[in-house]
Amino acid sequence: MACLTDLVNLNLSDTTEKIIAEYIWIGGSGMDLRSKARTLSGPVTDPSKLPKWNYDGSSTGQAPGEDSEVILYPQAIFKDPFRKGNNILVMCDCYTPAGEPIPTNKRHNAAKIFSNPEVAAEEPWYGIEQEYTLLQKDTNWPLGWPVGGFPGPQGPYYCGIGADKSFGRDIVDSHYKACLYAGINISGINGEVMPGQWEFQVGPSVGISAGDQVWVARYILERITEIAGVVVTFDPKPIPGDWNGAGAHTNYSTKSMRNEGGYEVIKTAIEKLKLRHKEHIAAYGEGNERRLTGKHETADINTFSWGVANRGASVRVGRETEQNGKGYFEDRRPASNMDPYVVTSMIAETTIIWKP
Repeated sequence: MACLTDLVNLNLSDTTEKIIAEYIWIGGSGMDLRSKARTLSGPVTDPSKLPKWNYDGSSTGQAPGEDSEVILYPQAIFKDPFRKGNNILVMCDCYTPAGEPIPTNKRHNAAKIFSNPEVAAEEPWYGIEQEYTLLQKDTNWPLGWPVGGFPGPQGPYYCGIGADKSFGRDIVDSHYKACLYAGINISGINGEVMPGQWEFQVGPSVGISAGDQVWVARYILERITEIAGVVVTFDPKPIPGDWNGAGAHTNYSTKSMRNEGGYEVIKTAIEKLKLRHKEHIAAYGEGNERRLTGKHETADINTFSWGVANRGASVRVGRETEQNGKGYFEDRRPASNMDPYVVTSMIAETTIIWKP
């Protein structure tokens, strides 16, 4: 007699060429991920060969009930670490039946920026450090924390090991391997300063692919925590008080920054970011004012600053970049709940296209 695990792990390629494609999209809040699956006649590796699909936008806060159809345009394909085989995950963006991007479709504008000849010529690279917090499902309290109470003060938990310092490593390692399997360029993981908080890094990724990969990595994490019976939150300050918040530090470079003389290009780009500080902060995640206080390795939200090896600045330049005279910089302002399509394209637009 087969059990559920046997059936979930059935290898479809033993009996059919058909595959399952899980279409993923971003819902009405701008942070909620949705997905549904369909059967395809055989393996597909090119998103343009996938059929468009639709869903009920009135149930996701993205369309009125009397005109509820939203169209999914497949944009990127990843291997499915849950169903395995030739089955795929498909990152989509959302349009009206007339072909107009709906308001929550931030990918469309990002793709336009990245296809700008000036931007494309600079080959912008991104490395995104996605922090998140694991919560106990029944209490919405961080994993490993005593119910209704607090653990010892911060200090031993960052990159810590041991049952009294590290909570949820099985989830984190499962996510790490699942992302590698899927084809996401995940480059590392670590435990963070607040217990129950973790980070994964995606990159280097070029242009629009950075946003696609971060969103699918978030999707995979949500699916794994669903299996584990744990909740993941991307809130930038899940616990008030003397606890670190959660960010999505965005490392960035252009071809000019990576070439000889790049340090001067970096300094010019940082000055442009300073001039548009308010616009960037407004687009860098909801609730970020609770995180960017000038404490807990952050700069104050109202003040732009930069420095070499300074983790209390808005923008940090690495010591190696200063010494080599070329390299990259890190924008430390984005919150953990930022939209990577918005942040990556805005940094490119400001530093490459925008003229003060």
